[in-house]
Amino acid sequence: PFLAAYSVSKGALATLTKNAAYGLLADRIRVNGLNIGWMATPGEDAIMRLRHGAEDGWLDKAAGGQPFGRLIDPREVAKAVAYLASGESGLMTGANIDFDQTILGAHD
Repeated sequence: PFLAAYSVSKGALATLTKNAAYGLLADRIRVNGLNIGWMATPGEDAIMRLRHGAEDGWLDKAAGGQPFGRLIDPREVAKAVAYLASGESGLMTGANIDFDQTILGAHD
């Protein structure tokens, strides 16, 4: 069940991005998307500790369960945002950049 809902939500965001890009193309407005998976941030740490009772070491355990052995570093996403905001991506519209290393929510 989780995989189906997760896949539908990612697909919906990709479709929304492409439709918004098409709708704004005549006005030369670019629309691109970032699909961000589990990111290592102080906010994520606080949520996991306060709302889910996570104990010390939870972050390392979570990272170890990911295919690349770590969670996403916010600086990686910031670089993609900077690229999308720059002139270097001037003709890029309707694209989705995936930072979701679990590929549709599934991995061994």
